[in-house]
Amino acid sequence: MPKATWNGVVLAESDRCEVVEGNQYFPHDAINSQYFRESNTHTTCPWKGVASYYTIDVEGQVNPDAAWYYPQAKDAAKNITNYVAFWKGVKVES
Repeated sequence: MPKATWNGVVLAESDRCEVVEGNQYFPHDAINSQYFRESNTHTTCPWKGVASYYTIDVEGQVNPDAAWYYPQAKDAAKNITNYVAFWKGVKVES
């Protein structure tokens, strides 16, 4: 089952992930929300839409914008609407 960890803490784990462009996207209900803070960062993908970001905070260790999701994904990426993906040192194992 895919699992995302950072600094020894499980951030997300689910057997309902979607893989897009090599990234595991976790359903929103599979994240451990106590480690996530909304960020003001947004980026745009031409085919997925506008991404929003989370900053990860694990016991005072902060990883800015280390997770992203598409709150209103375009039609081509509807399957990942509100699913969360990771980067910036977050380890994702499947």
